[in-house]
Amino acid sequence: MDLGLEGKVAVVTGASRGIGRTIATTLAAEGCRTALIARDAATLSKAALEIGPRSSAHPADVTDPDTCRRVVDEVVQRHGKIDVLVCNVGSGASVPPGSETPAEWRRVFDLNFFATTNMIEASRPVLANGAAIVCISSICGIERLGAPVTYDAAKAALNAYVRGMVRPLAEAGVRINALAPGNVLTPDGRWAERRRENPQAIETFLKREVALGRFADAQEISDVVAFLASPRSSFVTGALWVADGGQIRS
Repeated sequence: MDLGLEGKVAVVTGASRGIGRTIATTLAAEGCRTALIARDAATLSKAALEIGPRSSAHPADVTDPDTCRRVVDEVVQRHGKIDVLVCNVGSGASVPPGSETPAEWRRVFDLNFFATTNMIEASRPVLANGAAIVCISSICGIERLGAPVTYDAAKAALNAYVRGMVRPLAEAGVRINALAPGNVLTPDGRWAERRRENPQAIETFLKREVALGRFADAQEISDVVAFLASPRSSFVTGALWVADGGQIRS
């Protein structure tokens, strides 16, 4: 299926590795010019180079609003516009429930909530009419699954934000949706590490908790992102899509 993304400019945050890099690679394969954003300049530059000549690297920490405005200006100077914004920065690493501190709450919300809102607010003045925003959330923002409470709360807040921004963004012809992945296996991710440490326990977990009995591949997540970013989903906005292999029960 032609997704109609040829010639679009796509910005992907958290794009140096894992799901973010796969998303950027998929959008580039669909014909997008891709602007990759992440903190690690060396890894980011390598990713952009490997994705192709129409990709560019923009090292930045998107938890800082001023930095977001600077990097958006940089992307527009390089590519002329922004048609697609994929907000992928996030991390589920935190402290056990009951041991949260104000500093830890702020750190986790910076990564999992404000990194997204900062980029959206910085991009709003330059988003093209017909642009699409896709926010990478988590099933942990929908259902209590044993993740740190700080992470659950930040992703739940992100889901609420996406629903709340539908009408303000629609006035400018911009759609916004969220995708909540389940457990995604990437070579350098935490699930790969856990599986190396105790493969039998992970296999038991998958059979017990996930209807399909397996991890997702990052490509399966990025294919959904590409659809939500494309004109093929032109009547979809304010939605929370779930790609979890049938894990959540609510």
